Amino acid sequence: MDKVFCKKYNKELDALILPPIPGPKGEEIQQNFSQKAWNEWISLQTMLINEKHLDLSVKDNRAWLNEQMGFFLNNAEYEKPVGFIPQK
Repeated sequence: MDKVFCKKYNKELDALILPPIPGPKGEEIQQNFSQKAWNEWISLQTMLINEKHLDLSVKDNRAWLNEQMGFFLNNAEYEKPVGFIPQK
């Protein structure tokens, strides 16, 4: 499997096989973040959608979730579900 230097973990990890979302943003994620970081984001995203009852057909909800993704991947402060304990 190909490797990528993951900006979230600051080390070389397994790369994403394909961009996880369409367009330039997806290509940027593929080039800068690992499969591990993306999988962890997907788990967190699911919890946030469920806990906040987000309707993703609402543009503001999608924008907020996209902002949280950026915070999470770049190790900035992001919204955490109640009782959330990050994996170590």
